[in-house]
Amino acid sequence: MACFTVPAAEAIVTKVAEKTLHADKVENAFVKRLPWLTKMLAGGSVLLAFEHVWHGEVQPFFPFLTAMSSAEDAAEMLHEMGTVGVGMAVLVSACWAGMVIVSERIMKKDTAEEV
Repeated sequence: MACFTVPAAEAIVTKVAEKTLHADKVENAFVKRLPWLTKMLAGGSVLLAFEHVWHGEVQPFFPFLTAMSSAEDAAEMLHEMGTVGVGMAVLVSACWAGMVIVSERIMKKDTAEEV
């Protein structure tokens, strides 16, 4: 229904953080790799949004989400956002953190071998 909105919101927050931290010249492994997280979240959200459009759960007119047509459906949608949407966002963020850690270890190993 609307689970894709949670990772999309996180993608917006990470893009703002990326721009803010880049402007402040903060440099560490996670800050340098924030664009990865933004792209992973945004890409997944776009694919999920397309899937929801394909199944008729998103419409091009107000209220846009078919689940917003009744209070019962809205409650179910909010529950799905809180469980599935948050779960997806957390999983993507955890995978990104793992990617950052692995990439830093590889970079350190390559640097150590060059010396």
